Amino acid sequence: MTPAPRRAAPAKARSAIPQVSWRAPQPAPIVLVSGPEEVCAERAIAGIRSLLKSEDPSLEVTDIRADDYAAGTLLAVTSPSLFGEPRLVRVSGVEKCSDTFLTEAVSYLSQTQEGATVVLRHTGASVRGKKLLDGIRAGQGSGIEIACPAVKRDSDRFDFAVGEFKAANKRIAPVALRSLVSAFADDLTELAAACQQLIADVPGDIDERIVERYYGGRVETSAFTVADTAIAGQYGPALLALRHALASGADPVPLVAAVAMKLRTMARVAGSRESSSMLASRLGMKDWQVDRARRDLVGWTGNTLGMAIHATARADAEVKGASRDAVFALERMITVIATRAPYGD
Repeated sequence: MTPAPRRAAPAKARSAIPQVSWRAPQPAPIVLVSGPEEVCAERAIAGIRSLLKSEDPSLEVTDIRADDYAAGTLLAVTSPSLFGEPRLVRVSGVEKCSDTFLTEAVSYLSQTQEGATVVLRHTGASVRGKKLLDGIRAGQGSGIEIACPAVKRDSDRFDFAVGEFKAANKRIAPVALRSLVSAFADDLTELAAACQQLIADVPGDIDERIVERYYGGRVETSAFTVADTAIAGQYGPALLALRHALASGADPVPLVAAVAMKLRTMARVAGSRESSSMLASRLGMKDWQVDRARRDLVGWTGNTLGMAIHATARADAEVKGASRDAVFALERMITVIATRAPYGD
């Protein structure tokens, strides 16, 4: 019997409206701020308000919740006032909007009001409001989209921090930047706040000593410090860093994830003789990541690297429920990695 042909996955619709960076927001009759990263979304929305306020201090600002919406509100707050002040309407919770809001918002796309800027915040947490999003992206309402995708990878957080200092025309040493990102590896909001504090407080260039002075406690107990010391073969310091991290409330799952990420990077780089820039381009990495992985690989062989990866995979399963003792699983993983020796049951 001939198997039925597979259906091709539906192609993602191309957006017909301008895509604008959250770092350089601009007003438009309709502004769709999409994606889950709240830090970026808040910056974009605040930036739009600042631009409009600088153009006309009489700006009227109204906030609406799409999930708790009273019929007729959108048209009422966007309609011109007696003195013709510009209006900014910020709509939150579009991903859980009511049917009434959805109907009126779709209708508004064909009758946008002069002098009004409507910012629609949709986190992407659901497909609710898809008809509205599709209409905006098709070009109805003369809108723009500001995408705020999730910042999950270490390289994404690094790029975020680079952008913070670049936007402020502030220089920070690469080692200092990496330490800062490592200290706030699991919270972009805190990383953003830390960057802004350094930008505001430090008059000159920022080096590693400054980051250590401000955030030394966080750096010392970060997941990446545990990973770095173990991979460097520093068994005692690695166990000490692990215990400090756990005592500070660190979750075992991100600790294992940090080790796994570094080992995967080492495995991808191992054996290549390409230049850092060429290898980074081919693997979709940064030059500094390749250079760091090559330094980490000193003293490692294919066998010991494979053994470490196996131990980390086992620990990952155990801290996610396969074992009742997550701390023992972590210590066994660190022992295997730091001593380059197998650890039996």
